[in-house]
Order: sequence, then structure tokens, then C-alpha cells
Amino acid sequence: MRAIQPKMAKPENLMIQVTVILAMCWPSSSAQAVGAIPTSTLCIPRERDALLVFKAGLTDPDNLLSSWQGQDCCQWDGVQCSNQTGHVVKLDSYSLIGVGADQPMGTIGGEVSSALLELRHLEELTFAENNLTGSLPDQLGLLSNLTVIDFNNNRLSGEIPSSIGALTKLTDLRLGFNNLNGTITESHFGKLANLRYLELSGNSVAMVFQESWVAPFKLQVADLKSCRLGPKFPRWLKSQDSIITLDISNTSIADSIPEWFWTTFSRTRNLVLATNKIIGTLPTKLFQEMEAETVDLGDNLLVGPIPKLPRKLRSLDLSRNNLSGPLPSDIGAPLLTTLILFKNSLSGTIPHYFCHLENLVFVDLSANQLHGEFPVCEEQLEADGSTSNGNNSSYIIMLNLNSNRLSGELPIFLRKCQNLTFLDLGYNQFSGMLPTWIGEKLPSLSFLSMRSNLFYGHIPQELTQMKSLQYLDLACNNMSGTIPRSLADFIAMAVAPQRDGPLSDIVGYDNAIGDADVVSYTDSSLVVMKGQQLEFTHGIMYMVNFDLSCNSLTGHIPEEIGRLPALKNLNLSWNHLSGVIPVNIGEVHSLESLDLSHNEFGGEIPGSIAVLTSLVYLNLSYNNLTGRIPSGNQLQTLNDQPSIYIGNPGLCGPPLSKNCSEPGLTPHTPKGSKDTGDTVFLFLAMSSGYVMGLWTIFCLFLFNKNWSVVCFKFSDFLYD
Repeated sequence: MRAIQPKMAKPENLMIQVTVILAMCWPSSSAQAVGAIPTSTLCIPRERDALLVFKAGLTDPDNLLSSWQGQDCCQWDGVQCSNQTGHVVKLDSYSLIGVGADQPMGTIGGEVSSALLELRHLEELTFAENNLTGSLPDQLGLLSNLTVIDFNNNRLSGEIPSSIGALTKLTDLRLGFNNLNGTITESHFGKLANLRYLELSGNSVAMVFQESWVAPFKLQVADLKSCRLGPKFPRWLKSQDSIITLDISNTSIADSIPEWFWTTFSRTRNLVLATNKIIGTLPTKLFQEMEAETVDLGDNLLVGPIPKLPRKLRSLDLSRNNLSGPLPSDIGAPLLTTLILFKNSLSGTIPHYFCHLENLVFVDLSANQLHGEFPVCEEQLEADGSTSNGNNSSYIIMLNLNSNRLSGELPIFLRKCQNLTFLDLGYNQFSGMLPTWIGEKLPSLSFLSMRSNLFYGHIPQELTQMKSLQYLDLACNNMSGTIPRSLADFIAMAVAPQRDGPLSDIVGYDNAIGDADVVSYTDSSLVVMKGQQLEFTHGIMYMVNFDLSCNSLTGHIPEEIGRLPALKNLNLSWNHLSGVIPVNIGEVHSLESLDLSHNEFGGEIPGSIAVLTSLVYLNLSYNNLTGRIPSGNQLQTLNDQPSIYIGNPGLCGPPLSKNCSEPGLTPHTPKGSKDTGDTVFLFLAMSSGYVMGLWTIFCLFLFNKNWSVVCFKFSDFLYD
């Protein structure tokens, strides 16, 4: 009888057995980062194949997935495996580009393949900040071990699969800023008892729940911006009293804020309800007793006065409402950094407590009905008039008081605002001369508008010390004297603004939820440009503007204007400027709008003006310009061309009907030229002749009686 020989194990089975034995002997850990997994731990072949199928459906222009090859997927970038079983437990696109979640987007595109459903042990799925398209797999709920789903900031579309409601371990669901749509019902959240972070912002989804539905989870962060929740306040929020950050802005809510909402979220740190149609008033006691650090109720329909603010409040935005009455006499928020109240109907004066808000950074009180003088902060000045070390306004970066009825001289507290970047005092009744300290004390200023006030006197030469100034508007005041020749010292007008320039701190990024110290200024700024009042929002950070129009300035345009090639808007209209237009005007190659109308400029239009390829608006009307109008491709594209040159009788050539070759065409002599003396002499000679002739006739009548009688009889005859 033959002895029975044992069967030899197949090589692949033997390898799996060895892998399992080695994994059991390895120290306990659920997963290890890439590079820390022992070489004896190989990924599961079917999971490796699933990852390769997933990769095949992606576009990878920066070759971020170049390591996704070979047998051991546990060694691939962005892949983490369990060192016990070899199963893939984490996919993380952030590790592919080696940056954190606050860095720019990656470049991986394509669709999310359903092959990922083979990764049944997957715990974290993070492919945020990329260009993924298509829809999420319908059966995503089969990945029952998932705790994190993060596809924020992609271009996904379609509906959110309801199978997600089966993920009992899910703590983070982040699908914000995609193109998702459809309706979310109770089934999407059926078993998500562990959900803590919910982000669906920036999508077109509607959340429709039964009024009696009670959420199975206790959220800490709910970012639902731009989802459709309204028109009533969703009652399922009533059970979410553990929320730290709630953003339900732009969610179609058209309702008054119920009392249960104030009590439920009395301890919420960040509360954002902006851009809805919320009506009613702010409750005095409930509002004041909140523990919030950030409150944003901007762009609603709130009415009534502003109550005293919560003590812990750092950022308040009540802009674009119908709030009225004075500012609270005691604001009650000593830690306040951001006060945004523009576009309301607030009246009264600015209270003196403004001097004691030591942490203020952003202040916008524009477009209200505030009046009177800005409070004088006595403690900010020493006996000799210099600023004291205790000045508590030194942190201010932005101050906007535009479109009120404030009066008095330039607020003296500005002398210690070394960090001030944006200052808009336009459309008020401020008066006095511009102080010489403005250039020295405001070295960081990039935006300065004092338009439509009552300032007078010369433009201080010290103004050009502000090396960061890229936007200057002193239009419609009573400024006199000449334009400073030190224009070239405005070096920020010589170089095109960059995305990370000084104004980017104010207008260049969105409000960061949960961070009360990071607030963006997204209101619009009005710029008189191209013959009309234009509205700029984020684009104001790229605007390079020099506007001295509607004043009483005299003298010439300094030739140094040619050393500011980044200027986009140059407006010197409605002054008494004379001389010739500088021939180097063509060196300001970024000019989009040039207005020199209603002055006394003479001479010919420089031919260099035809090389301004960015020019879309030009106005040279009502001057003393002479000669042939330059021709050029860009000039011929301008609208209503004859009106550009009207009021200059000495100009000729297209687009005017006057032909430069007409016989007897006498060019109009510019004011200030050498022919002016001859003209004056001729005028005096003719006047003297008329006077002498009249005096001779008068003498004849006086001393010759017969002539007088005949003349008077003849005049009576003509009269009859």
C-alpha cells in the first residue's frame, strides 16, 4: 500500500499564508503611513486592481499618481494599508501633493469609478481640492467602515446617493463646493448617529424633512451654505445644541428668527445666516446673552435698533439690512475685531467707545446716515500733539465711512494707524486741509478715497511718501495748486498689482468659518471710470487709480506721469490745468480710461496716445487743443468718437468733419503760447480805436450846436 503524500500548496496561497502569519506577529496597529509599512505586508491583489481601475478613469497632468504601479499598493503615495491585514484603509489626495488642506487645489480630474467599492475596509476617502467630475457611486454605502468622506472643492454633479445613510461609523461628510443637486431626505441620514461634521455648502441641493423628524446625530459643524432649507427655519436644528459652527446663509429662509433658535444656539461660537430674507428685530436680551464669537446676519430684512453686543463677540456683520437708530452707546464687546454695518439706515454720531475698541481691524460703517464729527480720542494725543504709545487704533487695516454725513477735519486718531491699508472717507462733509503727516503716519495705505468732501488747499507733497498707494481719489473737493512733480514716487502705480498684494488681505479671499480673526471685505467699491460710475468687488484689488477731477488745480501735468505704467484710470477732468499733454503719455501702457476734459490744455494731441492698446475710454473735450487728431487702431474702436474731441475748435481730421487741408483754416492758438501776446495787443489796439472814435463824436456834439440839433431831429424821425 502506497503512503499518501501530502499536497503541495500553490505558490500564491503559500504567499498569502506567510503574509498572514507575519502580520499576526507584527506589533498591533490599525494602519501605518506610507513608508512605514513593513516590506512583508503586501496589499490585497483585488484591491490593488481596483485602485488601478480607479486610476485609469482619472486624468493626472502633473503625474501625481506616478507611484501607482508595481505589486505592493501599500507603498503607493496617498494609499495607507492596515499592517495587520494588508487591506487599504485610507486614500488621501493631500499626501499626493505634499501639502495641507489649506493649500491650492490639486490637478487630478476624471470620474470617481465604482471600482472603489472593492475597498470594503476603507475608512477614510479624501480626494478634496481637485477637478473630479461625474457623480458619486450609487452604492457608496457598501463601504461600511467609512468614517470620513471628503470630496470638497471638486466638480462633481448628480445627486448624493441615499446609501450614505447606512454608514453607521461616518463622522465627517464633506461634499462642499461641487455641482451636486437633487433632494436630501431623512433616508440620507438614517443611521448616521456618529456624524459630527456636515458640509454641503455651495451645491444646489434641497434638504426636505418632515417637521417632526429628529436627527440621529449631534453635529459640531454644519456648513449648509447655498442649500435650500427655507422658507421656514428647519426644526430639525432644534436638537443640535452642540453645534460650534452653523452656516445656513443663502438657504432661502424667509422667516423671523424663532425664540427656540436663539436659545438652542446661545452657546454656538460661529453663527452665519447671511443672504436670506430674515425679517423682524434682534431680541435685546437673547442677543446680548449669546456666547458667539462670530455673528453674520448680513443681507437680510432686519429692522429696528442694534442691541448691546455679546461680550465674547469678535466679528459682527449686520450689513445690507434696514436697521435704524443710533449705534449702541456701550457696544459691550471689548474683543471686537470686525464691525461691518454698511448699507443700513443707522443715524446719530459715532460713539466715543470707538476709541476704546483696542482690537479693531475691519470697520465698515458706509452707506448709513451717520453725522457729526468723528470722536476725538484724547488719550491718543500727548500735550505736544504727538501720538501716544497707548493709541488703541493701531491694528486697524480697513476703515470705510463712505456715504454718510460726517464732518470735521481728518480724524486725528489715524495718525497711529500704521497698518491701515484701506481708507474710504468719500461722500461726506469732511473739511480742512489735508495734513502733511498723512504720508508719514500711513505708510501701509494702498487705497485712499476722499472723494466728494470739502477738503481744500494744496495736495501735500508728503502724500507721495506712501509707497504702497495704488488707488488715490481726491475728486470733487476744493483742492488747488499744482499736481506734485514727485508722482514717480508712487511706486505701487508703476507695477501691476499681484494677487497677493496689500489689498488681497481685504478682498482676496472668502470668510473662513470658525476663524473669527479671518474676515474678508467683499462689499463693492464705486469707481468713476470710463465716463460712468462702475462697481468693483474683488476686482478693486487690481485697480490702479489716480483721480483728481472736479477740483481747482492749475499748472501742467508733470512728465513724471509716464513713470506710472500700471495706471488703469487717469482722471484730471474739470480743473484749470494748462500746457500740453505730455508726449510720454503713451508710456502709461495699462491705461483703460483717460479723461482730461474741461481744462485748458493746448497744443497738439501727442501721437503716442494712439499706442495705448488697452484704452477703452478717452475724453479730451472742451480744451484748447489744435492740429490733426492722431489715428490708430485702438482710437478707432472707441465709442462716440466725435464727442471725445468736442469743444476744441482748433482740431481737425477724422472723426471730425473739419478737414485739415481746408483753405483759410486758422488753428486755434493754445493758451500760454507765444501768439497770446499778439492777440492781446490787437485787442487793446481795437478797443482804443473804438474809444477814441466815440470820444471824437461826443466832442463834436458838445461844441457844435447845429450838428447836435440836426442829429437829435434825425433820431426822433427814426423813432417815430
